[in-house]
Amino acid sequence: MMESSCGIERLRREHEIFGELARALTSSLDHSEILAIVMNQVGELLKPSNWSLMLLDPNGKELRFELVVGEGADILRGQRLSVREGIAGWAVSNGESVLVNDARRDPRFCPRFDDLCHFETRSVICVPLRIRGKTLGAIELVNRIEQGPFTAADMRALESIAEYAAIAINNASLYKRAHDLSLIDDHTCLFNIRYLYSALDTELAAAREDGREVSMIFLDLDRFKRIVDTHGHLLASKTLKQVGFLIREVTRKGDIAVRYGGDEFVILMPGSGKDEAVEFARYLRNTLNSRFFLEEEGLNLKVTASFGVASFPEDAGNKEEILSLADSAMYGVKETTRDAIMTIDACGVRRTIA
Repeated sequence: MMESSCGIERLRREHEIFGELARALTSSLDHSEILAIVMNQVGELLKPSNWSLMLLDPNGKELRFELVVGEGADILRGQRLSVREGIAGWAVSNGESVLVNDARRDPRFCPRFDDLCHFETRSVICVPLRIRGKTLGAIELVNRIEQGPFTAADMRALESIAEYAAIAINNASLYKRAHDLSLIDDHTCLFNIRYLYSALDTELAAAREDGREVSMIFLDLDRFKRIVDTHGHLLASKTLKQVGFLIREVTRKGDIAVRYGGDEFVILMPGSGKDEAVEFARYLRNTLNSRFFLEEEGLNLKVTASFGVASFPEDAGNKEEILSLADSAMYGVKETTRDAIMTIDACGVRRTIA
């Protein structure tokens, strides 16, 4: 009678948790929040000593410990294992759940992480996260807090949780991708102006706190209307796309390349002062001047640009000022020599660099 009442109580609690899980996961599209919800419910229902959620890399060859709870969590978080390695690798590679009562006797068990954390794995459940035939990762539980190994009932419960989790993680990834695409200029694959304004807020706030500099290069293609008038909108548009690809190709890691609009581009350079920005603008100008555009069409066009450079906090005190000063410096070149670089400070002092 006692066993029967315990079983009924467990089923009742499972249904409660599945309902809570479904409500929570469908109310959030935040990736980190979803993972935390899943792991909290796993711990409450199944009471493992250690548990982890691993996500499969886009290359499909490695699992990454995304969220880890229990002994050695700080060591394991961010670690990677091959899909050919361990019980988790086997579960993901084969798309099947695994219940192991004595891990040390299982040929699939890999002791690498036990050795790393000075931990002893005894019993294991590992369930792959799958949706529409696609594997996203796995949830793995190690050692029950309560007496005895995990059971088949535990594995079935974890499989139900994994179904909810896979749907929620997939939806969050799709949402993130859609959000990211809304911040990308689909023609040049550079960031768009919406992203620039957000990045400026973030980077200037960080620069104020850390005492760092932020610089901006504003550039506009010279005589672009002449390309439109001579070769038509389609080829002019292709030229813009090729210039965008060139900018993306040479932009340094950590810098933010943006199509500001039309034939105007911005490069935001967190952590860089004015001298460094001028040097990069010179490099970009020389690279642009050395390239031919529309080569496939046999036109071999040469394109030049006018560059303006301003920095925070040396020249500007906020995002409006740095944008305005860099833009003003660029127009200073546009209205004089073209194909050059100009800096400008808060007092309006300009310096042209050939």
